[in-house]
Amino acid sequence: MLESVLTGANTRTSHAQVVDELGKAIIAGDFPVGSILPGDPELALRFKVSRTVLREAMKTLAAKGLIVPRARIGTRVTSRNQWNLFDGDVLTWHFHRGVSEEFLYDLSEIRLAFEPHAAVLAARNATEVEIAGMMRLAVAMGDPAHTAESLAMADLRFHLAVVEASGNPFMRTVGSLIEAALVGIFKLSSPASDRNKIDDVARTHIKIVEQISRRDEAGARAAMENVIKVGRERVRTALNEGREIAAP
Repeated sequence: MLESVLTGANTRTSHAQVVDELGKAIIAGDFPVGSILPGDPELALRFKVSRTVLREAMKTLAAKGLIVPRARIGTRVTSRNQWNLFDGDVLTWHFHRGVSEEFLYDLSEIRLAFEPHAAVLAARNATEVEIAGMMRLAVAMGDPAHTAESLAMADLRFHLAVVEASGNPFMRTVGSLIEAALVGIFKLSSPASDRNKIDDVARTHIKIVEQISRRDEAGARAAMENVIKVGRERVRTALNEGREIAAP
């Protein structure tokens, strides 16, 4: 998701391209909620793909909750409350459309619900090898040569490492939400342009690892909460200054 939204990288296979273009169109409202998609012959011609490729693409979109086939009616676009917002593609398509402060705030609220507890579990369960790995990732975030894209990737790797070190496999399902939140933050306001801000990012993430290393569960929770809230404030400040999250 980070690569796609930050750099505009394109999907390549016919199946992926159909899924991507139809998904973006549905999220953008080109095919409104409740509407019926064009029939298979029209879509196959539009995308220049076989009926087999098209059917597989439609199955993928249905699995993401965006559409539902109806016998003798056609394929209907489902209501937004049925869309799987934990799905990386669905989140990416929202960013291509452009997202609101409310959307990013909701993402940060979900992060606050999961990640501080992941840090607690990491303080309880992480191995010394995992702790050393997290520290290397946190320190690497202070590299002055970072671009916005490389710092975003470094940040993502760190947060996913904490989730992994929690030892709870269900925590891994929030990976796409973490990634989406970081996309929003870095598209609006990357610390990479300011050496002091890069130092601050590294320092606050190192503090998370220090608390985990001490097996201080409350400290790890507070340190993670601080990082997420700081990111949320950067988004709010950027939006108040009139900056927008534009599609690449």
